Amino acid sequence: MGLSSSRQDDLEKMKSLGTDLMLEMKKITSDFRIGFGYFVKKTATPHVGTSPTMIQKTCTNEQNCFIYKNVLSLTNNGNLFNELVGKVQYPDSPDSADGGLHAIEQVAVCEEQIGWRNVTRVLVFSADAGFQFSKNGKPDRFLLPNDEKCHLENNVYTTMSHYYDHLSLANLARTLSENNIQTIFAVTEDLQSDYKELKNLIPKSVVETLSTDSKNAAQMIVNAYHSLSSEVILDTSKLPEGVTISYKSHCKNGISDTGQNGRKCSNVSIGDEVKFDISITAHKCSKKDHEKIKLKSLGFTKEVDILLRFICECDCYDKGIPNSPECSDGNGKFECGVCRCNEGYIGKRCTCNIAKMNVEDMDAFCRKDNSSEICSNNGDCICGECVCKKRENPNEVYSGKYCECDNFNCDRSNGLICGGNGVCECRKCKCYESFTGTACDCSLDIKPCESMFGQICNDKGFCICGRCKCLDGFQGPTCEMCPTCPGVCSEHWDCVECRLFNKGRKKDVCNQECNFFRLVVVNSLEQIPQPGQEHEITYCKEKNADKWFTFAISNTSGDIVVHVLSTPGI
Repeated sequence: MGLSSSRQDDLEKMKSLGTDLMLEMKKITSDFRIGFGYFVKKTATPHVGTSPTMIQKTCTNEQNCFIYKNVLSLTNNGNLFNELVGKVQYPDSPDSADGGLHAIEQVAVCEEQIGWRNVTRVLVFSADAGFQFSKNGKPDRFLLPNDEKCHLENNVYTTMSHYYDHLSLANLARTLSENNIQTIFAVTEDLQSDYKELKNLIPKSVVETLSTDSKNAAQMIVNAYHSLSSEVILDTSKLPEGVTISYKSHCKNGISDTGQNGRKCSNVSIGDEVKFDISITAHKCSKKDHEKIKLKSLGFTKEVDILLRFICECDCYDKGIPNSPECSDGNGKFECGVCRCNEGYIGKRCTCNIAKMNVEDMDAFCRKDNSSEICSNNGDCICGECVCKKRENPNEVYSGKYCECDNFNCDRSNGLICGGNGVCECRKCKCYESFTGTACDCSLDIKPCESMFGQICNDKGFCICGRCKCLDGFQGPTCEMCPTCPGVCSEHWDCVECRLFNKGRKKDVCNQECNFFRLVVVNSLEQIPQPGQEHEITYCKEKNADKWFTFAISNTSGDIVVHVLSTPGI
């Protein structure tokens, strides 16, 4: 937490945060710990004025000249948290903008002093000002580059903070990732835009709105925790030069993506399974025999080591098979999985005899029919076989005997190929289960069409692509309303309204005309009887002022009962 003379009311509210948060988090996990530290304005040139008055305000004595203090290492004692926070003194200093990133760095790298364990790690950062950082990784001319090491002495970051510059944002993001720390930036409304820009640079982080007196801190942290824990984001260590990695995600409900979005899946719950396809490409040979990269999911402690071995030259040339049957019955040498053609032969399998080759005849083999372009104009005809062109995007490919297929010219919905609900195969969408349509934009899920009573579109319409198409006169998400339909619902509603509220068209004749049924008020839909052989049920929804009331009319051998749900809808 950043402390300044303006944050006294925030600290007062934080005094009860320990026990409040412990109670809330115990609903989520049985093993929760909490700690506390605060940071102040940096007291070194050029971050503070050099006048005696300013120095006295920010650094009253040698022992108090610090940026960050770890007040309480991680503990399961919420009462101790409250007690120690209550003893913190408010510094007479201006905003703490330039101390914040220093504090984050020390909390991240000082694993033993903070008390981090091999579990989910969450850092809640609260400040009343923006942040300062080393621009482009270039240190301030007055300070040394940050060494990214722990410098807490007796839980205080003091002397070294005057010598080291801030971390660059890229290095800060890497430090948090390497230490498996997820960050919650809890700031007031006026600072949201600044910290949302910071969030975009730091994976596995969220920005939450903190009330001006921090009274919503506990619930805000719980909400942010749920948000962080519902995302799976892959990350790798620094890649060797010339090596690239691409991702393809397979998330819930058949959602799939590539590129940067292929690194993550959202809305993941406990028990859900998500998968990722990973492709690693070496664009040039490394000077080392092998390289190692680490792959992990941000926020989780387990990681995978991937050992890369580079084959710069094949060592199998001397082991090739001369005149191999793999090469068109002996027209070449089969080396390293490919054919090296004998003189006078060409082609992938050395099928073409140059001396006998007729170009026009070869081209004919590369046309689907006489009116077609050679290789569908998407490839080259080499020895009577189409070799399809490559595209700039490696995920977009031409395929097929005549290069007539591709995986990127399918119908789109919401800007996504196959609506994101299928894969594009030979220019046609192959939809995932529960989706159909040329762009896989038609859901087969009928659950959205079910009424509150379990009927499909209230039997007044048809469920098409996950939405109700209502019969004439009916409307609403499940065809539950019919404003122009006079009938049993509207007739009974006049009497229900006068008996419940002493209002409506039959208010003055309620006793005379509205005693033909028994009225029962229920608290939930489960208390409304279901249709059966012995009685008919009519479900109704009528409006009183700006509220909709749900009720059901049952008729058992002339005995009419109206059940009304006590809680209205909007």
